[in-house]
Amino acid sequence: MKHPSSSRLHGLDTLRAGAILLVMVFHLGYRLPELFAPVVKIGWMGVDLFFVLSGYLIGLQLLKPYLSGERPSLREFYRRRAYRILPAYLFVLLLYFTMPAWNEREGISPLWEFLTFTENLFVNYAKHASFSHVWSLCVEEHFYLVLPVLVLWLMRRPSVGKACGVVGGLVVAGVCVRSYELFHVLRAVPLSDDRWGALYIERIYYPTYTRLDGLLMGVVLAGVQTFRPEWWRRLMRRGHMLTLAGLGLFAVAAWLFQDRFDADTGVAAWGTIVGFPVLSLGLGLLVASAVSDDGVLRRVRVPGATMLATLAFGLYLTHKEIAHLDAMMLPHVAEKREVLALALYAGSCLAGAALLYFCVERPFMVLRDRRTKRQMMEEIAAEPAL
Repeated sequence: MKHPSSSRLHGLDTLRAGAILLVMVFHLGYRLPELFAPVVKIGWMGVDLFFVLSGYLIGLQLLKPYLSGERPSLREFYRRRAYRILPAYLFVLLLYFTMPAWNEREGISPLWEFLTFTENLFVNYAKHASFSHVWSLCVEEHFYLVLPVLVLWLMRRPSVGKACGVVGGLVVAGVCVRSYELFHVLRAVPLSDDRWGALYIERIYYPTYTRLDGLLMGVVLAGVQTFRPEWWRRLMRRGHMLTLAGLGLFAVAAWLFQDRFDADTGVAAWGTIVGFPVLSLGLGLLVASAVSDDGVLRRVRVPGATMLATLAFGLYLTHKEIAHLDAMMLPHVAEKREVLALALYAGSCLAGAALLYFCVERPFMVLRDRRTKRQMMEEIAAEPAL
């Protein structure tokens, strides 16, 4: 599967492919061979990698117009995001509410929470775990809604100090909220109580206001690349160092989070409070290394990475449900947790994501781009000087 743009950054494709594989292994770990157990423990971090990638790419879209003295069009930005996200999302949501067999778990949040992208704020995880992985899409939608307005406000009187103050303030606010939730809400429930894990997810792991670190890290990278080109050039000359530093911080974050559901003191507490900024910084360095000519992620093209990156959104939306259908229809294969089961899940999830991409995602993206080109041609016709 080839992308039409020759300017595609293969390093970012590699990271996006790695992110979706981590997420899938994390969600399907209980169905996979035991050798995947170490990856299962850190697989949830793939979501944070998606956050950093989104912050970086969306940040570039919104900031680059200022280099030519223009401002980003909010209408165009929201229109393009709607064409990219809503068709596939609403199609999968339709399957959830019209085909009960599609639901991978019993119990699903009310439809209005999904339609308003507030499921991550109001979910009752103990009762409504089906399609709960959409929490991260809710976070990104809130980001898409607020960031353009914030950029317009900051750029009215741009200053490094003001931008750093906003970013730093949001990071500190996240630390404070997670600290309060851990020490004043979760500690009211014994660790031995089954409610503790669900409460951790509802109050710390899912809410937008506790999970902004990765998105902010990506926007910071985009800001440096756009407005501080000399800083960015210096950074880009250190691709290998960025990779090593990013992997090192990733390892530190994995250590901090190793007992996040088993303890609320010591290393586990520090992980909950400051682990997300540490993880986001490490992943941000990996994203920077992926666009550096001196970075191994940019130089090495991983076979299949572009395909996985292209199908990533469809895989994210459907992998849990398709694996659930596999287990229903072929239990003698799925329950064995052997290589054959892995092949079954991999093949069916890729096939389902490809169908969603070619039948739903791609047609709407073509329509989106066609409208953009038509608008550009109309502007050219109306202004001969162009």
